[in-house]
Amino acid sequence: MLNTYNFADVWEAVVEVASDRPALVVGDRRLTYAELDTRANRLANALAGVGVGPGDVVACHLTNSTEYVETLLAAWKVRAVPVNVNYRYTADELAHLYRDSAAVAAVVDRGLVERVLAVADQLDDLRTVLVVDDGSSATGGVSTDRIEVLEFDVVVSGSSDARPDVPGRGDDDRYIIYTGGTTGLPKGVEWRMGDAFFGCLGGGDPMRMSGPVAAPSELLDRVVDFDFTFYALAPMVHAAAQWVSFMWLFAGARVILHQGPFDAATVWRTIEEEGVSTTTVVGDAMARPLCDEWDRTGPYDTSSLFAFSNGGAPLSSSVRERLQSILPGVVFTDGFGSSETGIQGSSRLEPGARSAGTARFDQVASGTVVLDDDLRPIEPGDERIGRVAHAGHLPIGYRNDPVKTAETFVEVDGRRYALNGDMAQVAEDGSVVLLGRGSISINTGGEKVFPEEVEGVLKAHPAVYDCVVVGVPHERWGEQVTVVVQPVDGARVELDELVEHAREHLAGYKLPRELVTVELIERSPTGKADYRWARNVASGDD
Repeated sequence: MLNTYNFADVWEAVVEVASDRPALVVGDRRLTYAELDTRANRLANALAGVGVGPGDVVACHLTNSTEYVETLLAAWKVRAVPVNVNYRYTADELAHLYRDSAAVAAVVDRGLVERVLAVADQLDDLRTVLVVDDGSSATGGVSTDRIEVLEFDVVVSGSSDARPDVPGRGDDDRYIIYTGGTTGLPKGVEWRMGDAFFGCLGGGDPMRMSGPVAAPSELLDRVVDFDFTFYALAPMVHAAAQWVSFMWLFAGARVILHQGPFDAATVWRTIEEEGVSTTTVVGDAMARPLCDEWDRTGPYDTSSLFAFSNGGAPLSSSVRERLQSILPGVVFTDGFGSSETGIQGSSRLEPGARSAGTARFDQVASGTVVLDDDLRPIEPGDERIGRVAHAGHLPIGYRNDPVKTAETFVEVDGRRYALNGDMAQVAEDGSVVLLGRGSISINTGGEKVFPEEVEGVLKAHPAVYDCVVVGVPHERWGEQVTVVVQPVDGARVELDELVEHAREHLAGYKLPRELVTVELIERSPTGKADYRWARNVASGDD
């Protein structure tokens, strides 16, 4: 009987009841639950064969592939700790993450291996690199004096497919997700699996309808008895992509990973051809191209789609309305949370319903509150702005960073809370109105402006394709609200027009005072705004 929330234990229990079901689709590769488990077993035994054991860290330095999921499962099976490595990180960021995590092994796409070996002299812990054939023409690197570079397929094909017998697996095994945040080097958020199962993976309730399970033995009762397909559009380096994918894998559903750069036409074709049930975007950076592609080449058959969700970045009201007109019979959900808190809240729009706001969440997780400057809960209807806090299933803290851990995880009246930097108000009905991260807020003349609120309004202007709002130094106001705009193709954007458009929705101090236009707004692979880049552009430093 299943008696822990350990990810490897849960996975293996689900395989026993769903072995012949399709589990994972990435490009042309399709694996059933049994086939995926066998490949993960072989990799787990291969990792053990090169000395990887309980508590050791394995870097997942990969784009979306079956090997990504195999590496996560294999590491968990031998009680190792897989960590996500963003494939766009620079040398400094890579060296920091590998050192900070103390990764002893890495599974790396062939096209990315040279980046790792370029900083090899800084990586005292790394011993083994397994190279995944990603179709690139790169050579993949050669072994150094300290680091053995091996071919993934060769090593795995020669390993046993028996499940490794590793005693001691349980709820205290670690799950770590590295987050870049809006500033600074990547930070590892360290969870106990028993907490992460509830805080990050929904507690056996991916649809948020039945409530979390009360015991591990109930998990197999939650395995779906109908065909269900989740389509993950974000890279697996992103927490939300990992979390929602494993919510559904642990429920016996089929998961599709989007392969390669985001491509809207591929998304629509996949939904049509694979009969996708639900998919998740990361804000306007994914949703707007989907709308544009539909207008160019649609319609597509989306009759299988009954839910469309967003998380990780704001979905502006104007883009949501376009999606609702494209998908009139679909339920729209929006969620918020972070690597430091897990999932904190959501909103749900039934077909035909209109949103009350870009970032208004009426379903708030137990333990989520908004605290004032004295760390006291703000009551519904109070117009003060406070910090979003979450209690309950929480991480242990940041890996190797006790100072940041102490700043983020605080105790109030004997209860431990996580403060991830989100600022919000509490509406009269108890809904949380998310304003944005305090770390990127703009202080102009003593007034606080949250960029995401302004961006949501400006994106509704017909000439604005995408935008990022930042503060630039100003001798009188301290900071001046400045908008960096990517215009719609062929359109011209004027500051006066943007200000007039926004005036009826925003207080005067929130209106942009300067405008900079660019050909393309830079965003992370997950669609999150790069505020450091935008600030440099707005200041003329880029």
